[in-house]
Amino acid sequence: MKNYYVILLTLTTLFTSAQTARKYSNEFMNIGVDAAALGMSNAVVSQTSDVNAGYWNPAGLVHLEDNQLSLMHSSYFANIANYNYIGYAMPLDDRSAVGISLIRFGVDDILDTTQLIDDQGNINYDRISTFSTADYGLTFSYARKLPLDGLNFGVNAKIIRRIIGDFASSWGFGLDAGIQFEGNNGWKFGLMARDITTTFNAWSIDEEKFEQISGAVEGENQELPETTEITIPKLQLGMSKKWIFNYDYSLLAAANLNMRFVENNDIISTSFASIDPALGFEFGYTDLVFLRGGVGNFQNELQIDNSEQLTFQPNFGVGFKYKGIQIDYAFTDIGDQSAALYSNVFSLIIDFSVFR
Repeated sequence: MKNYYVILLTLTTLFTSAQTARKYSNEFMNIGVDAAALGMSNAVVSQTSDVNAGYWNPAGLVHLEDNQLSLMHSSYFANIANYNYIGYAMPLDDRSAVGISLIRFGVDDILDTTQLIDDQGNINYDRISTFSTADYGLTFSYARKLPLDGLNFGVNAKIIRRIIGDFASSWGFGLDAGIQFEGNNGWKFGLMARDITTTFNAWSIDEEKFEQISGAVEGENQELPETTEITIPKLQLGMSKKWIFNYDYSLLAAANLNMRFVENNDIISTSFASIDPALGFEFGYTDLVFLRGGVGNFQNELQIDNSEQLTFQPNFGVGFKYKGIQIDYAFTDIGDQSAALYSNVFSLIIDFSVFR
């Protein structure tokens, strides 16, 4: 009986945003890629400049000097959900670059017990099957330097595919746009606008199977959910600067302001928009070894006694880079410091110059 609730909960939860304010559709696209960025609490919009810039701010792709490949894996919710990412980018000339990336966030091997009991009331465990629920995001990126020295722009075209076993699936499409500017004093600034066209998802639902599941538990009948979702735009503003000490040591400090056009529990929240700051640091030695830290996801969480408590999410990470190979690790989660659901995130970047 418990598995009926699991399947029903999976369906109704994923469709809730289509029935209400549609605030958090396609949230898997906001988790983030690259352990180096996650270790700095995602405060990388202004200075991202490798293959992963296709995700964080496509304008940064213009800094590529050679082709690059990136891989990342992480597990969330006690290894129930797996998040995998692959990205590839290459310069077209000295003023432009392109990239492509794929994200998959899924839960596999979910038990489907809707056929466990036949029409005569007999239990047959051979009728149990498994299914997966998975979200896919395919992104195409283009970046170009503008005539103004230090100013670059980039755009993303995203295709979203979401699948819930044989019960439902959807297709979506959206656009991102970003700019970066570096001044003569070394300060860098970035702006990333996500889902500027309000990313649209259209669902196809197997009505017979959904009604079979939703009516499987007495008193739990559900109406068929809406078949469209709209992801509202988000803005990320960033600034950063890097200092070099005694030739061998470096310190990078960065800050982000993440803005959603909804009212929620962010530390700064109004009826027009909510803002969540993030701070990140990276200490480097001879561009070989890196230590990272950051703090973000500041939330005013409502407590049982109706009081509010400020919570935040600290992140830590290390990295190693040698001759075009970069390996990074981050200790992070997608919640806050009060939840013991931290994950070990690993990522790899290969610069093809190592083969030339």
